[in-house]
Amino acid sequence: MSALDRSAAVPLYHQIFLQLRDEILSGQRAFGSALGTEKEVSHAYAVSRITARRALAELAQHRFVARKRRVGTTVVYRPPVKPIEANMDQAVDSLIHFGRATRVRILTLKQEEANAWVAETMGLPAGEKILRAVRIRYLNSEPLGYIVSYVPVTLSKYVTRAALAHTPILKVIKNAGYQLGKASQTVAAMLADPLLSRSLAVEPRSAILRVTRLVFDATGSPLLLTVAHYRSDRYQLRLDLQH
Repeated sequence: MSALDRSAAVPLYHQIFLQLRDEILSGQRAFGSALGTEKEVSHAYAVSRITARRALAELAQHRFVARKRRVGTTVVYRPPVKPIEANMDQAVDSLIHFGRATRVRILTLKQEEANAWVAETMGLPAGEKILRAVRIRYLNSEPLGYIVSYVPVTLSKYVTRAALAHTPILKVIKNAGYQLGKASQTVAAMLADPLLSRSLAVEPRSAILRVTRLVFDATGSPLLLTVAHYRSDRYQLRLDLQH
């Protein structure tokens, strides 16, 4: 259970709603499981029973739970579709397939000065120009990910709006004759800020999966930096382990 931010503008009951909703969406609270009584929820979050009641009522309103007298609150949410998976062991092929299986809307594609973090990560001089692409990926007409990618400006003639509209960016780079080498990837959890809330059609402070990926060419030079923010209820990463 996460701590509540008692100084935030978001009401406590809604913070509890968001936390419980994310636990339901992530599968931590499975279909048919008991959520607890108003008394138990109020004790767990150190809030009044009125606050707990409002949080549970909001969950019921959004059809995540059902509430019955003398029975309690039960999770009734079932995922409408299986979350899309990306296989970390077969990163390049998996990412290209992922791009083909989804639809993309391009928000921004332009050259700009790399900020300090991008320049440092990609080994560029301060103030170096970079090509920045911002896209939203959709799965079954629902927003899935808000994705920002950076590539050297030398790729500008290949990484175009027309190309990105139909082809994953890694495939565009490969088609341009570049040989992909190693890649590094980090995964972290965060809460949706206003921009991500609007772009991904989620509540503010919803759980978001942030995947940062740096792809190098065969000579070891950084070729592509991507920061992708995915809805945690619609995207997951799988890592296959072998002895």
